[in-house]
Amino acid sequence: MLRVSVISPERVLFEGETDSVVAPAFDGEVGILTGHAAMMAVLGNGELRLGHGVTHRFHVEGGFLQVADDHVRIVTEKAAAA
Repeated sequence: MLRVSVISPERVLFEGETDSVVAPAFDGEVGILTGHAAMMAVLGNGELRLGHGVTHRFHVEGGFLQVADDHVRIVTEKAAAA
């Protein structure tokens, strides 16, 4: 499982575990599964999807994503539940 944090300037939008993350990177979508290599990506605008069955959706605008040791941190400039 992945530990996921989704943070905007206003509040923490999600803190928990999920089996997958699909995020709108600046140059296209990026998919993250358990065991993913460490990475960082600049976010663009689009839909952030958490969970294989898409249990949580957010519309994000800008920010960054970091993956390290099955922990995905998403810090966005602006986000809203989709």
